[in-house]
Amino acid sequence: MAATAETQTHESKLPPLPANVQVTPVRTSADRTAFIRFPYTIYKGDPNFVPHLEMERRDFMNPKKHPFFEFGEVEFFLARREGEVVGRIAAVNNPRYNEFQGTNVGFFGLFECVNDAGVARVLFEAAASWLRAKGFASVIGPMSYSTNGEVGMLIDGFNTPPAIMTTYNPTWYPALVEANGFTKAKDLFAWELSSSTPPPEKVARIAEKIRQREGVTVRPVNLKEFDAEVARVKTMYNQAWEKNWGFVPMTEHEFDHLARDLKQMVRPELVLVAEVKGQPVGFSLTLPDANEAIKAANGRLTTFGLPIGLAKLLLASRRIRRLRLVLLGTVEGYRRRGLDAILYLDTLNKARELGYEGGEISWTLEDNHLVNRAIESMGGKRSKLYRVYEKPL
Repeated sequence: MAATAETQTHESKLPPLPANVQVTPVRTSADRTAFIRFPYTIYKGDPNFVPHLEMERRDFMNPKKHPFFEFGEVEFFLARREGEVVGRIAAVNNPRYNEFQGTNVGFFGLFECVNDAGVARVLFEAAASWLRAKGFASVIGPMSYSTNGEVGMLIDGFNTPPAIMTTYNPTWYPALVEANGFTKAKDLFAWELSSSTPPPEKVARIAEKIRQREGVTVRPVNLKEFDAEVARVKTMYNQAWEKNWGFVPMTEHEFDHLARDLKQMVRPELVLVAEVKGQPVGFSLTLPDANEAIKAANGRLTTFGLPIGLAKLLLASRRIRRLRLVLLGTVEGYRRRGLDAILYLDTLNKARELGYEGGEISWTLEDNHLVNRAIESMGGKRSKLYRVYEKPL
């Protein structure tokens, strides 16, 4: 097919293709290891880099172990220059997202690249070619499979390490993406909140009035009834976020898989369920920032068969003083009635009581003005900006 003038003009604006870079799909165990370990090349010497645990990444990429592959597809690519890995990317087909959102998009994720826009172009074109063959009209990313995972590229806030389950990248990544024709789809905010900062008296007073008027009770999650609690939260989660941009409901297996992973780091006092007349109507999930401990392990729990990384992780976990408020939501019929303020206040009070210094609330949509104003009213300060990009295929 002959290229149109419009296509030729578009192509001329892209970085030149490097002649000595080859992109191939991950097929072997050695490829998978190279894919997982490549970030160490990019972030060498970066004090804010927190590597994923290698064991977790292997499971994340394994169709036999991760529930996403029960319905979705992922192709992992490596870029090499003269045999040396210089980049990686994943192309993602998430049919549940398109069915729920009524869209026809594919995704890219797990992007890592040397500071070379031409290498980035080869990676993006490999992912685009795979997605185009599936019939998608556009590509969105970065996303690690969906918005239920790690989302967005860090645009601002490079001065501190990432909180648990959030992204981090070099300052030059946005330029690589934008040089290859991607434009902003949506910005996401992270907020910093200190537990030593008391909430405004007016906010606390109104929240207590709402608590009494609506008959709201807030309780911590009961880990002795783990399966039943997971089922309650699962129902609320899929209801509370159903109208959000980019949302896709989790399958039973996806949610159970995530719950089992999070159980290892949960402080039950910080996972709160709001009830009215015994009926769960809202919840919040706040986690100790396990990245502080994971960083100490440097990605590996064992070295030469010895649990050195595990020992470092366990020791560092005792020193965690920061939190990440990951989720807070209410079901239809109880929104805009002040339950979010009650959950915020109870979380803040419990965090202070447990000795945590504060932490991060993330992420929120840039245009979710109601939530963003509520966080600001509690003393939150915007600390990081993430961007999700899009491009026609």
